[in-house]
Amino acid sequence: MATITVAYLPYNTDVGFLRIKQQYITINEWRVAFFIHVYASMWVLLAGFTQFSRSLQQRYPRLHRGMGYVYVADVLFITGPAGLLMGFYANGGLSSRIAFVLLAVLWIYFTAMALVKARQRDFTAHRNYMIRSYALTLSAITLRAWKYAITNTVELPPMDVYRVVAWVGWGLNLLVAEWMIRRRSGFFR
Repeated sequence: MATITVAYLPYNTDVGFLRIKQQYITINEWRVAFFIHVYASMWVLLAGFTQFSRSLQQRYPRLHRGMGYVYVADVLFITGPAGLLMGFYANGGLSSRIAFVLLAVLWIYFTAMALVKARQRDFTAHRNYMIRSYALTLSAITLRAWKYAITNTVELPPMDVYRVVAWVGWGLNLLVAEWMIRRRSGFFR
């Protein structure tokens, strides 16, 4: 992800993903949302990565809480809203737009609920919402992995691949998150 992000530095508009988004690059709101989303998402990935270590939570609760606030603030006020705006301009037609708008709405909702549950000291619900939220955060990676896997195994037109990964890139992550939550709660015993 860092390699992908560096390609856009400092403000390169003719690389990677932006090559297929040239029709939107002149729309100020979209362009600002894109660069905010790309640059600030790295912090979400890193901060979220620290949140699931039990030893970090127990040994350094202030660090856990601080990184949690970085994660929550970034998703709720920066990357989530930017991703939502970008979702309305997704390639692949209505199906892709619905997928990316829904991804952003769920990401913001799960993150907000994780904060609410932490403040209510309902740490089981807090953890479950964070698992869901981080599963959606990881869609930045899994979307690209699915795109690579599909394009290297099946011959589909590029926009069809995009439509598929728009849903699979986060949908399967959320299913795995729900499975983890249910398994942990004893649902499968």
